[in-house]
Amino acid sequence: MAETVKLPIIDLSSPDRISTAKSIRQACVDYGFFYLVNHGVEGQLLSKVLEESKKFFSLPLKEKMKLSRKHHRGYTPLYAENLDPLSRSKGDSKETFYVGPVEGDMAQTNLNQWPSQEIFPSWRLTMESYHKKLMSAGKKLIYLIAMALNLDEDYFEKVGALDTPSGFLRLLHYPGELGCFNEQIYGASEHSDYGMITLLASDGVPGLQASAYFSACYFLKSQGLY
Repeated sequence: MAETVKLPIIDLSSPDRISTAKSIRQACVDYGFFYLVNHGVEGQLLSKVLEESKKFFSLPLKEKMKLSRKHHRGYTPLYAENLDPLSRSKGDSKETFYVGPVEGDMAQTNLNQWPSQEIFPSWRLTMESYHKKLMSAGKKLIYLIAMALNLDEDYFEKVGALDTPSGFLRLLHYPGELGCFNEQIYGASEHSDYGMITLLASDGVPGLQASAYFSACYFLKSQGLY
């Protein structure tokens, strides 16, 4: 069994930005991952997101497929994705719901799909609020990452990387044990994430495996959920 490591904890609210940037650099060199605390996403909001997400994924498949993914927004069922093209599995054993940008270019924001407001009256508002909070946390983190790379803290902003940020929220549901004996089953098969950074929240259920061989990934830790 692979050894479990204790990941570093980065405080996004620390006034000592130079020290925080150095800690981020060391965490990426040593592990490739770290926990992020005091990120501005309230525990109550994250709990609401998890609650609304659970309600949606509990719907009958027929209802969920009404919001089938288009333009990288909407629902994907079990086995619809396979993140590792070399994998022999029939697909990843997870359901996903994608939410794209909620601010900025209307042509982009209008591509989002939303469950019926009659059935889920607070679903859209919850996800939009969560998306905005994550984008704010991500921007703060990117400034620190620039400093960790010995660049000006606004380097990525100056080169235009933040002009039209295309952040995506992915709600995930892993149903647990599936398949037959000796069948290759992965919740999310081996892969590297795309984009600048990944903020990953959890409901506290263990099971995630992460490898430093992949692109650096940043874990969003909410107070009381780990």
